[in-house]
Amino acid sequence: MSFDKAARRLRIKRGIRSRIQGTSDRPRLSVYKSNSAIYAQLIDDRNGHTLSSTNSNELGEFKNINIEKSKETGKKLAEKAIANGITDIVFDRNGYKYHGKLKAFADGVRAGGLKF
Repeated sequence: MSFDKAARRLRIKRGIRSRIQGTSDRPRLSVYKSNSAIYAQLIDDRNGHTLSSTNSNELGEFKNINIEKSKETGKKLAEKAIANGITDIVFDRNGYKYHGKLKAFADGVRAGGLKF
């Protein structure tokens, strides 16, 4: 039996998505993390719309995102969400472990004023 990280993450992701759903009042914050950037969007699953999105490339950094840039990206998303009238969200970690860059991003979102 071989161990496949991607398959494991997708299995965990399906389990998370079966339990949470975003609405227009409380959208789902979905996070995707690559080797060079972190991407996030607020999604209304009932209507199938993306309400707001951001990524670390908007900060001017195009390579090797670190924990500080992850936190700044979270703050930027929180600013956009509050400007759109969103204060409460549901966090979707997308199968990633909650540590490092993802935890820094979530802390940035909380510091920006969103609750989850």
